[in-house]
Amino acid sequence: MAFINFYESKLDKIRCGGFLVREDIVMTAAHCNGRNITVTLGVHNIKKQKNTQHISVLKSIYHKGFNNKTLINDIMLLKLKHKAKLNHVVKTIDLPKSQDWVKPGQVCTVAGWGNLANGSLSNTLQEVNLTVQRSATCQKMSKDYNDSIQICVGNPKEKKATGKGDSGGPFVCDNVAQGIVSRRFSTRKPPRAFTRISSFLPWIKETLRLLKQP
Repeated sequence: MAFINFYESKLDKIRCGGFLVREDIVMTAAHCNGRNITVTLGVHNIKKQKNTQHISVLKSIYHKGFNNKTLINDIMLLKLKHKAKLNHVVKTIDLPKSQDWVKPGQVCTVAGWGNLANGSLSNTLQEVNLTVQRSATCQKMSKDYNDSIQICVGNPKEKKATGKGDSGGPFVCDNVAQGIVSRRFSTRKPPRAFTRISSFLPWIKETLRLLKQP
């Protein structure tokens, strides 16, 4: 996991999650873009940052089709100023293959430093198992939901959900990052719409090629 900080305005410091897909590349949500983006790796408690890696971002590229209102195409790659040192707590995560589609009923894991149930931001990394829902569950919440590029996540009958500050974190199924925490609908209750990574593999491949250039 990567802890991401950036400024939305002169004073507003925002947090997001992200994850290493290459030693020098972090994947996150496009709406986690701002000024002075920094990435912290190997951190569990953000108040205790001993032995963590704090790296500035050299360049950010988000999807050209990103819509800030509907959060469609909510995906971004960050090029780090230098490569991360991989160890037992700093690791890259595998991406899905193009034919990999998570199915309704599948239970996967999401983690982040976002809002807790009481509304306060968490200092320690929280993890929760969430269930993939049928597309109709999210389509009821928003006509903008698009199952071909998004995943509907979180059982409406349960209180478990991602919160503000969790955006950009990975939705991990069998050690593969299948989704990116993206959109919360108008209600606090689940489900949520996550970016479906397998639908963006051509864009990811091309963007990684661009970021390799000096």
